[in-house]
Amino acid sequence: MSERLADVSARIEGIRHLGTVVNAMRGIAGSRVQKARDELKAVDAYSRTIVAGLVQVLALVSAEAPPSPGGTSKAAIVVFGAEQGFAGAFNERVLETIADDVPAPVLFLVGTRGISHAIERGIVAEWTSPMPSHSAGIPKLASDICGALYRRIGTQGVERVTAVFADGSAEAESTIVRRLLLPLDPTTFAGAEHREPPILNLPARKLLADLTAEYLHALFCEIALHAFAAENQARMTAMAAAHREIDRQLGALRATFRHVRQEQITAEIVELAGGAASSEGREGR
Repeated sequence: MSERLADVSARIEGIRHLGTVVNAMRGIAGSRVQKARDELKAVDAYSRTIVAGLVQVLALVSAEAPPSPGGTSKAAIVVFGAEQGFAGAFNERVLETIADDVPAPVLFLVGTRGISHAIERGIVAEWTSPMPSHSAGIPKLASDICGALYRRIGTQGVERVTAVFADGSAEAESTIVRRLLLPLDPTTFAGAEHREPPILNLPARKLLADLTAEYLHALFCEIALHAFAAENQARMTAMAAAHREIDRQLGALRATFRHVRQEQITAEIVELAGGAASSEGREGR
């Protein structure tokens, strides 16, 4: 009986330790979500600034005929999965979105755990990268993606680029978004303020190319921050569910502990009562 009681106590202690880990993971994920959402505001403001500059430069080059593309154009898809585990069905939902696109001409996959799930599904990417563990690494990731895309644009004729990611701006379960990045959407610039043409120290088309590259970098920063926040939001949800299950198991184990302890006390009382009755019987003889 004492061995069983010790076993139940050990299980209670083990689940308590697990609960501490779960709560810590939940807290870290929550902190990262909040930080990423705050940084999204800064990235949005930066994107609007670039758009305003693009509108002014576009007014200077709009009369020029755009260069005609050469060769056969290709489409590239950049998919953002989860970097770490304990995020529920996050990766499955993202990968299901691109099921009809596989095999894609040019596929980029971001997120170590997402890459593993893609390999299990037989999805092979041309370019992969881990997702940064902290949002401070997002600009470097965006630069790496842009650099890899530019190489494919130059060597493989990529002209259409689509990003697939989870929207991390909502408190509820994130939605999977498909967003066309290239060619640039004209509606993006429709509402921007049109000012007087600026004084330029660079050829207008060169400045337009540089601003477009900067804008694409800002877009990937925004998308990666969304994916980063959504992954950690999914982890918060998974940890909340795990916390509820831990509470349920602790309640059941504590009830078992009380039951086993009561059985042990009852057995000890019966044993003592039996010993006392036996002693009285011997004294009466």
